[in-house]
Amino acid sequence: MTRGKLLLSFFFSFSVQFCFAQKQDTRPNIIYIMADDLGYADLSCYGRKDYQTPNLDKLCSQGIKFMNAYASAPVCTPTRAALFTGRYPARIAVGLHEPLDWNNIDSSVGLSTNCPSLPSLLKKAGYETYLVGKWHLGFDPKYSPLKHGFDEFFGFNGGGIDYISHTDPFGNNDLYENDKLVTREGYMTDILTDRAVDIIKKAHNKPFFLCVTFNAPHWPWQAPGDKIYPHGFVNWAKGGSAQTYAAMMNSLDSAVGRIVKTIDDLNFANNTVIIFTSDNGGERYSDNGIYQGRKLTLWEGGIREPAFVRWTGKIKENSMTNQVVTTFDWTATILSLAHAKADRKYPLDGMDLTQVVTGEQKETDRTLYWRISQRRQNKAVRDGKWKWLQDEKGNEYLFDLISDPGETRDMKNNFPDMFQKLKKEFAGWEKKMLKPLPFTGIKTN
Repeated sequence: MTRGKLLLSFFFSFSVQFCFAQKQDTRPNIIYIMADDLGYADLSCYGRKDYQTPNLDKLCSQGIKFMNAYASAPVCTPTRAALFTGRYPARIAVGLHEPLDWNNIDSSVGLSTNCPSLPSLLKKAGYETYLVGKWHLGFDPKYSPLKHGFDEFFGFNGGGIDYISHTDPFGNNDLYENDKLVTREGYMTDILTDRAVDIIKKAHNKPFFLCVTFNAPHWPWQAPGDKIYPHGFVNWAKGGSAQTYAAMMNSLDSAVGRIVKTIDDLNFANNTVIIFTSDNGGERYSDNGIYQGRKLTLWEGGIREPAFVRWTGKIKENSMTNQVVTTFDWTATILSLAHAKADRKYPLDGMDLTQVVTGEQKETDRTLYWRISQRRQNKAVRDGKWKWLQDEKGNEYLFDLISDPGETRDMKNNFPDMFQKLKKEFAGWEKKMLKPLPFTGIKTN
């Protein structure tokens, strides 16, 4: 064989192998978008009437809408611990903080790297990993998102941040580029969206996981164009208005619209899964629909979430499911989509929803548990249609969530056996969890 033919043969062989390798990695890009303190009915596609969320409504209509989606906790930190570990927050030390507040700015509290995290498992499986937005799982550098498998981090560590000055309640800058404090001009929702769009647009040699954890519509209630929060975070409860909240939601809606448009403009839609949800129920200006309670309670209003998934060509448009799901189910689902495996030493608590969203699996009953002990002493278990709830006063209830989703009729005297069954189930579950932190009273960080 001549030298020319030999070289031609080599390059042909290399090209075929390269193209084959590229063709084989058909795993989807995954974008997980989490709002903050979003009420169940805060989107017009879930019933909000006094403002519209057209971009989120459109995204919801392009995929499957969940009618029974729950947060794994009624407050920020434990829900995020559940997402990034795929486990009940009560199994995880940082998940006992309800939430992690600014008094824990030291090296003693944060998400341990001993437990493999969602981004670390995805990275091991060959994904690029990015976090844009709120972390809230440790302030010390050893708990940085970069220590948990994220290739890049742009966002903030605390539970809330001034949308204009990007400072924490004490006036300290809390905006990070990886592990370095940075300054940027602009409204926080827009800044986070700009970075998310830039990440999507850049060249990718591998499938990517982009986690966008917006602070909206969490307090301080500031709309685009507002000034720096005038009274400091200590007086956040006196701020804002329904009009301000609507403007914040309009900004969030536009932000998600920009992210989706970028995916579509780049022709990534057929190979990108987009998941949208929230971290817990809403509070002051939120609309939790027919559900009682709010953030920091285990009534349905504190843990019910809007949630929907788009995967063009895989998920039927305008579909809906009553499957009961919770935060750590998204962990199991994302790992499944990425063909990534969980660590056997840290088994997942979640359910893989892949076949649920594609319509290949029927809805199934399941049992889920919740506990909040440090800030408000509530306990709850849902088993099929039944829910047992204990409130902070020690009152116990049994609700049929199919006939009475608003939890208005206590059925414990009508179904005493079911009441005792669920109470016993919770006691058995709690024995397997970590002991709660001492009760400190009701606060709302």
